[in-house]
Amino acid sequence: MGTRAQQREETRERIVAAAADAFSDLGFRAASTREIASRAGTNQGLITYHFRTKEELWRAAVDRIFRLLRARLGERLAATPGDDRRSFVRAAIREYVRFAAAHPELFRMMVEEGKHADERMEWLVDTHLRPMYEDFLGFSEPLGLVADDSLLPHVFYVMAGAGSTIFAVAPECRRLTGLDPETPEVVEAHAELLARLLVP
Repeated sequence: MGTRAQQREETRERIVAAAADAFSDLGFRAASTREIASRAGTNQGLITYHFRTKEELWRAAVDRIFRLLRARLGERLAATPGDDRRSFVRAAIREYVRFAAAHPELFRMMVEEGKHADERMEWLVDTHLRPMYEDFLGFSEPLGLVADDSLLPHVFYVMAGAGSTIFAVAPECRRLTGLDPETPEVVEAHAELLARLLVP
């Protein structure tokens, strides 16, 4: 049994993880704090204890998923030799796919919020997506992945969508193809395919 502070932090983290699931499944507008409390296995009062508004909880959920993504990419790339730039970028793409498989809520939340020209979308872009996009450009431009650098935004969205969609719609994929995208073998095959497609 941990200290009260540890218990509070564990409860907060459980709420934030449940919020990410609810927001990715239902969208910000439809996800209620009652639903989030139910998913977190806690009472609604604890949500208002930790978060003043649903917007604040949403931001905490987005911060969490991108913090996990940055940590995962950072760990993987720190272990990848940087002298071969193409191999380095392939390793980053593979790790992104693995993360997307483990966290389908990432892509679902991006799609849900990306549809709305509002403050949440602007905050998501400015706080999390723009830094990732700028890193992507910094890695990709020297590789000459496309003949015209003006096509790099297309490559970015191809990577984001192709790397994530199969996991975000896993039930559909199983029904349509008989392939289970949640198995480790399928995740690795998908990661390798995308890395080789984007960085020949």
